[in-house]
Amino acid sequence: MTRQREGSPFAGLSTVALKEAADHMNSARIHLVMLLVILTAIGSVYAAIGQIKATIGEDQFLFLRLFTTAQQPLPSFVSFLGFLIPLVAIALGFDAINGEYSRRTLSRVLSQPIYRDALLTGKFLGGLIVIAICLLTLWLLVTGLGILSLGLPPGGEEIARGLAFLFASFVYAGVWLAVAMAFSTLVKSPATSALCALTLWLVFTVFWPMLTPLVAGAVAPVDLLDPMTAVHQIAVQQGLARISPNVLYGEATLALLNPATRSLGLLFPSQLSGALMGAPLPLSASLALVWPQIAGMIAALIVLFTIAYVSFQRQEIRA
Repeated sequence: MTRQREGSPFAGLSTVALKEAADHMNSARIHLVMLLVILTAIGSVYAAIGQIKATIGEDQFLFLRLFTTAQQPLPSFVSFLGFLIPLVAIALGFDAINGEYSRRTLSRVLSQPIYRDALLTGKFLGGLIVIAICLLTLWLLVTGLGILSLGLPPGGEEIARGLAFLFASFVYAGVWLAVAMAFSTLVKSPATSALCALTLWLVFTVFWPMLTPLVAGAVAPVDLLDPMTAVHQIAVQQGLARISPNVLYGEATLALLNPATRSLGLLFPSQLSGALMGAPLPLSASLALVWPQIAGMIAALIVLFTIAYVSFQRQEIRA
């Protein structure tokens, strides 16, 4: 006869999450990574401020340019975040479960009145809490530097778009945290799970943009006698590219931080009839434009966490 569990499977969830968040905040690992992120962010923002001051004019969304303006040799703040957020998330989650195995503490933890559900979910939420604190601090730092340097406060829509960008960054980080935790349950060695997560990150960051045109050309070749085949190939290439969370995050930040963005795909001249080119879209229209990208990242997060959950539930734990 199968014994049914007593009480809620998530009893102790908040305790695990807060304890995990406190451990992360006190670890040298997160201090080093966040120091790197803050230094590069300050450098990119100061470069952007210098560029904005040199070309200042009538701009309704001057503060949003702090996030998107680049000045050689430094890329924009958004580019830095897209590159470094996965590293922060992987650093927080690559040894979440297999680290407990290697330290031989997992059986002791589960001997307490706590279920695996609460342990795994608490570790995930603990990482999300730390990421949320780091992103919010970074966003406030950039906004404060902008106010001090430009001497102007941000407008209401700029703040709303900045918060929407902050949420998109949080979801993007959650995807990579779920990737790291999935590998931490599937792979027994913490070093190997970190290597697997970093390899996947490199594939999507470096190699995926080079592979998608080749795959699209093989799947949907262009017929010179039929112009629509070229359109079909571009659509296939965009669909393949959007498998990468990096691409989804890049498209979401483009529409949120550049209000003049009207499309994230192919746009035909007939679709622009009556549209005032260069005019900014309202926030509601930009949110509707990026909702598929945000929903895709949330779906990827759920799928990856489910893989980690199922794998952890099936593992045998011995003292």
